[in-house]
Amino acid sequence: MTALPRFDPRPVMAGVHARLLDVLASLTPEDWRRPTVARRWCVKDVAAHLLDGQLRRLAVQRDAWFSGGPEPGEPLVAFLNRLNATWVEASARLSPDLVRGLLAWTGRELEAALSALDLAAPAAFPVAWAGETTSTTRFDLARDLTEHWIHQQQIRLAVGAPPLFEARLLHPVMDTLLRALPHAYRDVASEPGTTLRVELTGAAPRAWCLTREADRWTLRLGEGSAQSTVALDPETAWLLLSKALSRDEALARVRPVGERALAMPLLETVAVMA
Repeated sequence: MTALPRFDPRPVMAGVHARLLDVLASLTPEDWRRPTVARRWCVKDVAAHLLDGQLRRLAVQRDAWFSGGPEPGEPLVAFLNRLNATWVEASARLSPDLVRGLLAWTGRELEAALSALDLAAPAAFPVAWAGETTSTTRFDLARDLTEHWIHQQQIRLAVGAPPLFEARLLHPVMDTLLRALPHAYRDVASEPGTTLRVELTGAAPRAWCLTREADRWTLRLGEGSAQSTVALDPETAWLLLSKALSRDEALARVRPVGERALAMPLLETVAVMA
């Protein structure tokens, strides 16, 4: 087993964004209205939400413009849900062509703005689902990559387009999403050395081991002996980690091998702010 690889998220983000523009260009008027697994959002709503995220990142990282945070006593997730809902409601006035055209522009602007960032510098916002109170810019951008990849998967699933499961995109996304596991297992008491192995199946297989050390859980890349093993196909993995599957729905797709109790927190892990 080895430490998780450190990678530059920016080229992967650019590749995922290019694929988004391609799939949006292929949609019919009916496709834009199709429902998605993102609850009340249709395909156009998801695309508009991606536009919102890119505009907000440009405002913060290019223009140093912070528009405020939660109201006093408002939980962070409730605040983010409110921001997302108000934007999607307002974007109903935008045509699909406008949404795609604006995404093409924000993609170019973001690629230029992000190229100047120091990946080791502190990020403006921590990756809360990983339990961090401060995060590096590298991890913050990797988190942004996973969000854009997941939302594009929602669009592709809704319209029947091929998923983005090639290794060069899938592996960095999954390496990032599974960094939620040490935080998700923080209250799971086990003997040091206890290990959960997570296996990604399909055309781009990969494996990770979550191991209990003296005072924390540590995630590493690679095979290893384990008390429990969970094999996930790529679709189940992203649906599970984005809260689109309940634990019971996940259990209908997944059969843990070994100690079942050790695998159960994985089936309730969420690597998005939801």
